Amino acid sequence: MKNILLPTDFSKNAWNAVCYAIELFKDEACTFYLMNTYTPHIAHSRFMAASVGGEILEDAARSQSEKGLANLISRIHTEFNNPKHKFRVRSSFSLLVDEIRESVDVFEIDLVITGTKGASGLEEIFMGSNTVRIIKTVKKCPVLAVPLNFKFKAPDEIAFATDFNRFYTQSELKPLLDMAKAFKAVIRIVHVQHQISALTELQKFNLSMLRKYLKEVEHYVHTVSELNSISRTLEVFSDELDIHLLAMLHYQHSYMESITRESVVKRMAFHTQIPLLVIPELGMSGSSKNKRNNVFSFLNKPIFF
Repeated sequence: MKNILLPTDFSKNAWNAVCYAIELFKDEACTFYLMNTYTPHIAHSRFMAASVGGEILEDAARSQSEKGLANLISRIHTEFNNPKHKFRVRSSFSLLVDEIRESVDVFEIDLVITGTKGASGLEEIFMGSNTVRIIKTVKKCPVLAVPLNFKFKAPDEIAFATDFNRFYTQSELKPLLDMAKAFKAVIRIVHVQHQISALTELQKFNLSMLRKYLKEVEHYVHTVSELNSISRTLEVFSDELDIHLLAMLHYQHSYMESITRESVVKRMAFHTQIPLLVIPELGMSGSSKNKRNNVFSFLNKPIFF
């Protein structure tokens, strides 16, 4: 049983991420945790005690959150109704990122799937502020961000962006490998350079180890020149090679960190229409989830009702 966390603000983008998740795991037994957080604005007035006003606003926000989740469950059952899938809802008076981190631990989440921007997100920006915060703070499982207009397509072409400056461990590459094996996908390792030049000895070693880890799946190495920004370069690469999923490891000085630190002006150019899989830095110790079943394997697990 896979545990998938689906944060939602009931926006169109969030619904599209839910649909993608259900399609991605349509052949697997999963428990989906639909989560909505609310933090009502507490209005202060000399005519209203702050505590009383706060309780009223919180009750209204809670009611709206619970109603939204109930409607979401109803829509899912109407449009999908997959007997392999179970759904739980979680409405919480909390900050989004804090609640996600807690839920990952409490419910042993294997994967977080979210939209790339929320209800108030600007259309010109691929990753909204909430998505960036989730990517930066979730350290114990991968995060999959789904663009608004992306309709599900089996990820049989996966790009893995890396600069070969860091040694990747097997535990860190496992989500990528599991995805590739599950969908018989080709992995295209893409290396973005400011100027095309020969690899250093360290880069050569890391590349050789990476290829050993990927020996069970078809893979190719592509070196490309940077176009304005890393995000823009990866967008063009993905478009030209008809990539269905872009994967990156998130660690200090990684491509993913560069993108999340880019200015809003540069991020406005990042209009990629494919899902982004962000894998957290696990190091040699690996993740506690590796002691359980991984996201794309076919193992059973007790269900808690």
